[in-house]
Amino acid sequence: MGDFEHKWQTFWEFFMDYKGYVKVVEGLKNTAIIAITGLIIGIIIGTLIATVRVIPKYKTLPKVLNGFCSFYVWIFRGTPMVVQLLIFYYVLLPIWEINMTGVQVACMVFGLNSGAYISEIMRSGIQSVDNGQMEGGRAVGLSFATTMFHIVIPQAIKNILPTLGNEFISLIKETSVVSFVGATDLYVAFNKIGTNSYEFMVPYLVMALIYLVIVIIISLLIKLMERRLKKSDRRN
Repeated sequence: MGDFEHKWQTFWEFFMDYKGYVKVVEGLKNTAIIAITGLIIGIIIGTLIATVRVIPKYKTLPKVLNGFCSFYVWIFRGTPMVVQLLIFYYVLLPIWEINMTGVQVACMVFGLNSGAYISEIMRSGIQSVDNGQMEGGRAVGLSFATTMFHIVIPQAIKNILPTLGNEFISLIKETSVVSFVGATDLYVAFNKIGTNSYEFMVPYLVMALIYLVIVIIISLLIKLMERRLKKSDRRN
């Protein structure tokens, strides 16, 4: 117990007296920015891809778009997130002569990666909606796109909300790899405290605890949203 108390005191000294909390707050902020931005981009891209995938393939354009979307999903689901980060940051951006910070690159890559996964989630959600919803929209004169985005997709989102929540939780946890492109996240912040204090046990335990608290909060918020949606469905 004495040894653990010494480790805790060492951690607290570097956390408070040497302002290690500043890096932790920065890392927490970047983690939230990357995960939230990545999820928003992923939902937009995933919804567009899912819509293309369910469009009837009678004409050439839908077939071409479907092939492109399938290739996109295959690329981003078939390679690790860290490899995608490294390729974008150290290969593609220098070739294109684009200057972006590590956090900006992480937001973009997380969004592109999440879009590939959410597209499959969204497609399942769209297919779970009764076909009569689409037929009813078309019957009253609405276009395919209007019916899809105003009638079908809102119902699909209700069906896949728990899965979207799991995707957000995965993004939160995967932000631990953004240190490869020079971005500060929770891992970088606590690793710096451990490096400076030569004690890694307590910093890593506290880091794990913070991730657990974040996941619990997100899970509770998702359950709350599900309950509210169920209540609104009953009223309707």
